[in-house]
Amino acid sequence: MRLPKSTKNLLTIAGTTIAIVSLLIIALLFIISTIFDSNNSFLGIFIYMALPAFMAFGLILIPIGMIRAKRQEKLKVEGAPNYPLWDFNKPSTRNAAAIFLVGTICLAILSSIGSFQAFQITESNEFCGKLCHNVMKPEYTAYQESPHERVNCVECHVGSGAGWYVRSKVTGLYQVYAVLTNQIPHPIETPIQNLRPAMETCEHCHWPQKFYDRKQKNKISYLADETTTAWNIQLQMKTSASNSAQGIAQGIHWHINPDIKIEYIASVRNREKIPWVKYTNLKTGEVTIFEDSDEKLTAAQRDTLETRKMDCIDCHNRPSHNYKAPQNFIDELITAGKISRELPDVKTVAMNVLNQDYSTTDSAMMAIKTKVIEYYTTKYPNLLEPKKREIEQTILGIQKGYSQNFFPEMGVKWTVHPNHLGHMETNGCFRCHNDQHKSVSGKVITKDCNLCHEIVAQGTDTAMQISNFFKPLEFKHPVDIGEEWKTTLCSECHAKLY
Repeated sequence: MRLPKSTKNLLTIAGTTIAIVSLLIIALLFIISTIFDSNNSFLGIFIYMALPAFMAFGLILIPIGMIRAKRQEKLKVEGAPNYPLWDFNKPSTRNAAAIFLVGTICLAILSSIGSFQAFQITESNEFCGKLCHNVMKPEYTAYQESPHERVNCVECHVGSGAGWYVRSKVTGLYQVYAVLTNQIPHPIETPIQNLRPAMETCEHCHWPQKFYDRKQKNKISYLADETTTAWNIQLQMKTSASNSAQGIAQGIHWHINPDIKIEYIASVRNREKIPWVKYTNLKTGEVTIFEDSDEKLTAAQRDTLETRKMDCIDCHNRPSHNYKAPQNFIDELITAGKISRELPDVKTVAMNVLNQDYSTTDSAMMAIKTKVIEYYTTKYPNLLEPKKREIEQTILGIQKGYSQNFFPEMGVKWTVHPNHLGHMETNGCFRCHNDQHKSVSGKVITKDCNLCHEIVAQGTDTAMQISNFFKPLEFKHPVDIGEEWKTTLCSECHAKLY
């Protein structure tokens, strides 16, 4: 088969070789991935992104080489035409045109398939969580332990529509650059700025108009005493009105009632302090502004700081990447039987071990094992042999809890990324509901516990208080602190447990 003379140059031959070799490797890797049914993102990146880029580079070199050869030939011949002549009476021209046409069609088909597969890969959870393993390990680990484990990352972080897809990929280019040049902050700062509104993501599944019925929540905590006494508390969470037909006209989810609008100004980046709140009744036009009497914003601050409309993420700010406080995940591990209550002081031991910072996960794993063994060797040497299995089980349980919630290499833990849902270890609800936010007319955003939940039962296994249906119990602190719990925010003590 004869081809134009311009194809016989080093650059064109090199480009052809690169393109053919890349295509053959793509085909080989595709066959391997199909035979072994591999969905590995790294392999997919090579098949559908990296190698096609090399093939495209080779294809670009082919015409560049031909153009250079033509120009060099033109310099040797006087009176040569300025533009190439395509004489289809020549077999070489027909052959080149046929190769170009067939090659273009095949390349277009392969590019379409490859582009779709590349799209699928970049939308996968593995791509989001594992590609930059060290950077994304905290988020990916917490995500796998979350209620949204079966929800794809992109459904929340990108959502539907081409606009946000393109926007996410453009910002992703900078993120790749930041990882390659080690400019990623440790930890990654939150909240993420310019996050897509919750109504365009969360509400595709969580329909506000159907937040019906209240929820019963049972929580078991354990005291740091010798017997690790269990303290039970059962709450009726007022997620909606007392009558389900009223929907979210009342209750916790009233904050996103379509008939009202809540706006606020946070004075710090992580939104832990909210000194200014604006309530607007969209039906009546009533507007009320509440300001924190201890931390009023100046006019200049109100003009410069962001006024944000409240949505789901302002309370549920860690819906899939929640890093739990040690006292909480230790309680859960004890309840699940991963940490043995048969060991004396086990809650105390666990909290003491976790009440320290470690430079790496490996050093934390070693320290947990060493310190648990040291404690029982010193305090209860007679239990080392009879309770050997329980001690080993407890060590593994504490190590598991640490590895799922602490990531020292990235500087990530619950104090860095606080959870605003609730009010125990962080101020959460009490950022606004603290009896300090008052309007000019004297209205107050109350701190009343029964506004969001009512206590149905509380106490130890042997001394349980149970309410009647119409009258909730008054909160009783597991440890006697008198009336201090009424005036002191929970986080003032519970945040100091670690």
